[in-house]
Amino acid sequence: FPLAQWYASQLLSGLSYCHGCRVSHRDLKPENLLVELRIGRLLLADFGLSCAFRLPDRTHTREVVTLWYRAPELLLGATRCTPAIDLWSVGCILAEMLRGAPLFPGQSEVD
Repeated sequence: FPLAQWYASQLLSGLSYCHGCRVSHRDLKPENLLVELRIGRLLLADFGLSCAFRLPDRTHTREVVTLWYRAPELLLGATRCTPAIDLWSVGCILAEMLRGAPLFPGQSEVD
């Protein structure tokens, strides 16, 4: 598991930087993580759905984050932009790295 730990550390470090800037990625999934194998670096990519969570009164669509990595609060209708959305996705990604398969591979929100 050393490689998974290394990438988990880099993922959490990058996310900590984003959250420190008050930005939530809102679409973390393996496809949005760039890995430079030669130097063992992981980069966050595709900030197209990101939002600033410093604006508490602003609501956003709940159809963010690919279904397999979507936080329960979004499935229940939450529209606030919070860092918790990203942290749930990170947990799903780490579980997938260790298991070799997605943790919640549903086909719909009901699954």
